[in-house]
Amino acid sequence: MFELTIHTSFAGAHSLRDYPGKCRQLHGHNWRVAVTVCGKKLNSLGMVIDFAYLKRELNQVIETLDHQYLNELAAFTSANPTSENIAVYICNELQAKLKSIDANIRVSKVTVWESDTAAVTYYQEE
Repeated sequence: MFELTIHTSFAGAHSLRDYPGKCRQLHGHNWRVAVTVCGKKLNSLGMVIDFAYLKRELNQVIETLDHQYLNELAAFTSANPTSENIAVYICNELQAKLKSIDANIRVSKVTVWESDTAAVTYYQEE
């Protein structure tokens, strides 16, 4: 099994509905994101997937979040835009894109940092 990891970031604002503390107020973060994909087979070039292609596909997902008020996005109208739910969103959106090019490739985990000292990692069990 091979794993490839890439990093990116985005800025956005959110407010946590029904949260009993300060985070229920509108505030922003500069989120950092790490995505790991895995695959068992190498293509004819000896790669699971080209890093350039993987970065391009992830950046398309991140563009939907960047400089947005996350609560207003369809994905977060009922689910709170927590770091946990953002990680799930990134994972699902990227997986859908990758599945269309190679069923061998799977998003194995997504880590989202909302600050330098706080992060969440989401992974799908096989």
